[in-house]
Amino acid sequence: MLTLLLKCLARLPLFMLHGMGALVGWLVWRADKRYRQQLSHNLRQADAQNYNRLLSRSIVQHGKGAFELLAAWGLPSDRVCRLVRHCEGWEHAEAALAAQRPIIFVTPHLGGFDIAGRYVSSRLPFPLTAMYRPPKLSWLEPLMQAGRMRDNAKTAPATAAGVRLLMKALKQGEATVILPDQAPGAGEGVWAPFFGKPAYTMTLLPRLAQATNAAVLFFYAERLDWGRGFRVHIEPMTSEFSGDKDADARLLNQHVEKLIRRSPDQYLWSYNRYKQPAGASAPLGEQA
Repeated sequence: MLTLLLKCLARLPLFMLHGMGALVGWLVWRADKRYRQQLSHNLRQADAQNYNRLLSRSIVQHGKGAFELLAAWGLPSDRVCRLVRHCEGWEHAEAALAAQRPIIFVTPHLGGFDIAGRYVSSRLPFPLTAMYRPPKLSWLEPLMQAGRMRDNAKTAPATAAGVRLLMKALKQGEATVILPDQAPGAGEGVWAPFFGKPAYTMTLLPRLAQATNAAVLFFYAERLDWGRGFRVHIEPMTSEFSGDKDADARLLNQHVEKLIRRSPDQYLWSYNRYKQPAGASAPLGEQA
């Protein structure tokens, strides 16, 4: 019954979903102290100078992002893709395709990341495999999986088996999507600066890129005001990964920061990016 309700809501115009999301964003901010503290702390850490200006917009954008997932997962693929009004940088994907290189698309929790993934998938001549972690609300996973595993899109869990699926797809000359700002498990990352504070950062992405000679393209879907849709931005890395885990993690975070600074209010600041995974040693300077 709940799934049916969510699918019905997905067909509402985007401006209505965003309006409801903005309201819920403020309600959650008021009601959830832990959420409020996490969002506030991370945003202040990243941009203390503009904190007051960005805070209210960030609260609203969090709500919009949650409600637009209904459209991303519940609408037919062609309608989802029509929400993208502009795409800047697709020529970088075309260059990789012309060179017959596999592609690793990299998008942080910024703007409409599920919308962006669906749009990119629709323009590729082969399957796109996206790595994911199950949502905390388990009843959402069937809806999420049904929305993502359509057309030529596939998913891979953030497990050893999922990594093998990504490697297989890339070696077959296909494409993958990875969210680089998820904290990996112990032993699967290194500490690297993220907006001036150590964050446990994945080593998987650089390893995949080097093992498969994949083109690494950073992208995100900028959320336009008043429910007007999205503008997708795509750009290549400015330098290659070196194979040094620490240097590669710093380079990865620098590229992620660069994207976030373009639309800082649309980043998911409520995510616990600076957590210490169980079993991982603390970053240097914070060890007992």
